[in-house]
Amino acid sequence: MDFTLSSEEQAFRDGLRQWLDVNAPGDWAKLRNRFATGDEQIVFLREWQRRLYEAGYVGLHWPKEYGGRGATIMEQAIFYEELARARAPELPNVIGLDMAGPAIIHHGTEAQKRRYLPRILSAEEIWCQGFSEPNAGSDLAALETRAQGKNGSYLINGQKVWTSYAHYAQWCVLLARTDPRVPKHQGLTYFLVEMGSPGVTVKPLRQMSGDAEFNELFFENVKVPAENILGRENGGWEVAITTLMFERGPRTLSRQLMLRQGIDAAVELARRLDRHGKKAFQDPVIRQRLAQFYIDSHALRYSNLRTLTKLLRGEPPGPEGSASKLFFSETWQRLLELIMELEGPYALLWQGSDWAIEDGYWQFRQLRSRGDTVAAGTSEIQKNIIGERVLGLPKG
Repeated sequence: MDFTLSSEEQAFRDGLRQWLDVNAPGDWAKLRNRFATGDEQIVFLREWQRRLYEAGYVGLHWPKEYGGRGATIMEQAIFYEELARARAPELPNVIGLDMAGPAIIHHGTEAQKRRYLPRILSAEEIWCQGFSEPNAGSDLAALETRAQGKNGSYLINGQKVWTSYAHYAQWCVLLARTDPRVPKHQGLTYFLVEMGSPGVTVKPLRQMSGDAEFNELFFENVKVPAENILGRENGGWEVAITTLMFERGPRTLSRQLMLRQGIDAAVELARRLDRHGKKAFQDPVIRQRLAQFYIDSHALRYSNLRTLTKLLRGEPPGPEGSASKLFFSETWQRLLELIMELEGPYALLWQGSDWAIEDGYWQFRQLRSRGDTVAAGTSEIQKNIIGERVLGLPKG
C-alpha cells in the first residue's frame, strides 16, 4: 500500500490547512457551549458553511455545473480529515451535503438539480432525513408511512422518528409507501418534502445529554406535488440505497481523528490527575489501556482506508463499512468510560459547576456516545451484516 499523497493532493491539503488556520474559530467542542440557544448556534453554523462554500470547500466532489468543485473522492476525504484535525465546527447541512444532494445528482431531473443543489451548498436550505419509523426499527423496507396519489399530487400520512436536524430543516428526504399490494421493497417512493407544508409537525426528543438534536416527525394529509418525487413512483428503494451508500462515504475517515483526539485528552488527564496517591499515568494498567486505544485508532484508520480504496476504484462500500462503524462507536464509548474513570469523583459534575473538569465536556460526550451505537444502524444490525455477509453465517 502507498499512502503518499500526489502533488495535487498535497497542494490541496496545504491550501486547506492554511485557510483553516486563518478562518476556523477554534475547538468547536468547547465553543459550542457559548450559545444561549440552539437558534443562535444554527445561525453561526450556517454562516460557517457559507464561508467554507465561498472558499470552494463545500460540495467538493459535486459537478462544477451544480456549484461543486469537481474534486476527487480523495480530496473530499482530505477535507473531512483536515476539518476534524482543526477541530473546526461541523457543517449544519450534513444530510443535504452527504445524502440528499448526491441522491438528487444521481436520480433527480435537471429542474430538481437546479432548484435544490445550490441552496444545499450555501446552507440556505437545511435538509433532514425521514427514513426511520417507530414500528420499522432498522428494517427500513417495513415502513408504514403512506402516500396516496390524487390529481397530480400525493397526500402523506405517517410518522418518522430519530430525525436529526428536523427542528431547523427546510426540506426532508422522505420515504413513503405508495403501493401496499406489492412486496415491501417494491412499493416505496422517495419524496422531497418541504418542512413548512401544512400538516407537518416536528417534536424534538430530549436526550439524556440535555440536547434535542433529533425529533419525531408527524405527517397528517401533507400535500406533496408529483414533481417532488425523486426518481420514479415505486422506485424509492433504489434511491434510498443510493442515499445510504453516500452515508458510508469519505466522511467516515474523520472518525479515526475523533478517536485520536479523545485518546490525546485521556493521556493528558492521566498525566495530570492523581490515582491512588500517584499520577494515573504511572499506573501500568492505565498505560496498557491507553496503548490499546492507540493501537485501535490505527486499526480503524486502515479499515477506513480500505473503504476509501474501494470508492477510488468506483466500487460501492461493502460490509467493511459496518465493521468500521461498529468498531468506532463501541471503542469510543469504552474510551469515554476510561476518561470518566480517570476523573474519579469529579466525573459526577456537570457543565456549569466550578469544580467540573473542562466544564464537564467529557461527561456530555460520554452521555452523547450512547447514541453512536444506535445512529446509522445499531450495533446489533451491524453485527448481523458482518455475520451474514463476511462470515457467511445464516440470517439471524
